[in-house]
Amino acid sequence: MSRKIYVGNLPNSATETRLAAKFAQHGTVVDVKLITDRRTGQSLGYAFIEMETPTDADRVIAAFNGQTYDGWPLTVRTATPNRR
Repeated sequence: MSRKIYVGNLPNSATETRLAAKFAQHGTVVDVKLITDRRTGQSLGYAFIEMETPTDADRVIAAFNGQTYDGWPLTVRTATPNRR
């Protein structure tokens, strides 16, 4: 069963491809969604990454939460369900 994680405080230089490659170092990445502004296409500074297993997600959270990405300290945690 896969598990989604939230990655916040991303710099504008972040791309889905770069994020997938970085997080794949600690597990199997199923999907990456970098959230962008609908009008400008510019990154809003956060993404959702789906990892193949909860164990992969736990490893990614432990490895990257608080670490820097292009000079920005990341917030990495389990994603909470959409409340709509």
